[in-house]
Amino acid sequence: MRGDPVTLFLCGDVMLGRGVDAILPCPGDPGLHERYIRDARGYVALAEAASGPVPHPADFSWPWGEALHVLDETAPDVRVVNLETSITQSDDFAPGKQVHYRLNPANLPCLTVARPDVCVLANNHVLDFGVTGLEETLDALAGAGLRAVGAGRNADEAHRPAVVGTAGGGRVLVFSFGMPSSGVPRRWAATADRPGVGFVPAPSSADAAQVADRVRQVKRPGDIVIASVHWGPNWGYGVSRDEARFAHALIDGGVDVVHGHSSHHPRPVEVYHDRLVLYGCGDFIDDYEGIRGYEEFRDDLRLLWLVTVDPDSGRLTGGRIVPLQAHRMRLRPAAREDCAWLRDLLDRISHGAGVQVGLGPGGGLLTLGRA
Repeated sequence: MRGDPVTLFLCGDVMLGRGVDAILPCPGDPGLHERYIRDARGYVALAEAASGPVPHPADFSWPWGEALHVLDETAPDVRVVNLETSITQSDDFAPGKQVHYRLNPANLPCLTVARPDVCVLANNHVLDFGVTGLEETLDALAGAGLRAVGAGRNADEAHRPAVVGTAGGGRVLVFSFGMPSSGVPRRWAATADRPGVGFVPAPSSADAAQVADRVRQVKRPGDIVIASVHWGPNWGYGVSRDEARFAHALIDGGVDVVHGHSSHHPRPVEVYHDRLVLYGCGDFIDDYEGIRGYEEFRDDLRLLWLVTVDPDSGRLTGGRIVPLQAHRMRLRPAAREDCAWLRDLLDRISHGAGVQVGLGPGGGLLTLGRA
C-alpha cells in the first residue's frame, strides 16, 4: 500500500537570542561583546525606530506571529527549524566571534510554542557560549521533549540523525551538519571525546560520500531523508559549482530534501531528479529589523516552506511558500506586492533549475512545483 504524502515545514534561522530574548517575559543578561552595540536592548530600539513600539514583555508567541496561525491551519506532518541560538545562562563568550546569541532557558516556551519536531543545531551560534552553553542547550531541549540534531557530546551523537515517525507509519530522518563557509569554526567539530557540532569541512565529493554512507546505514524503504546543511555566505544569491555538485551527490546518495540555511535571505531553489534542494531558506526569526546596509535583499521578508514529499519514491509532489514580513519583531503576512516580488526573485535566481514558483490564490501565497 502506498503511503500518504508527507508535508514538511522547513524554515531557515530561528535566532531567539539577543534582542528577541530581551523582549520576552524572562530576559537574560543583555550584555553583549559587540563593537557597536553593547546591550541587546539596543536591537529592540532599532526595530522600534523602524516600525513602531514593541511590547515589553511580549508574549512567548509574539516573535512567531502569523506563522503560528499558518502552521495550525496547514498542520504539517513534521516541523524542522534551524535553531541558531544557545539556550544558556553561561557568560563564557566564545573568543574570536563578533556576535553571540543566547536565549534564557526560562524563555524556552518561545521555541516550544511552535512545536518543532526537530531542532537543527549544526550552525555557527550553538557554541557561542562554549561547551557549557552547548550542554545546557542540549539539556534544555531534551527536558522540553524536543529532538536535537547536528550537535552532541561526542561525534557519534553529533552525526546521529533525528528520527520522526509519521501518521502513516513511516519515518522522516533529519541529518544536520555545518560548514566553514557559514562561519562554523573548525574547532567546534565534535570528536570522539569532545562535544561539538556535526562538521563537514567542504562541499566536496569525498564529504558528500561520507554523508551518503551514513544515510545508507539507517535509511529504510518508505523513509524520507532530509539533509539540513548550514553553509554559504550571509548575503548574495550565487551558488558555487561545488555546492551544487555536493547537493546533487547527496540526492544521488539517498537524500530526498536538501535543507540549506545560513543566508539572511532566500537563495536559489532547485529540483534535481525530482528532489528538492533549498540552497538557503533565509532567516525566519531574528532581531535584524532596523539594521541598514542590505536593503536590496529585502531580508525583512521571511519564507515559511511547506514541502510535500511522496514517501514511497522520495519525490517532490508539490509545495507552498508562505511569505511573511518582520514588523515590530513579529511575523505578519507579507503584502501582495511583496509576494509578487518574491515570486519574481525566486524564478529569476532559480532559472533553469527545474523548479517553478507561482502566485497562489489571492496573491498572498507562493506555489512550488517542478518545471
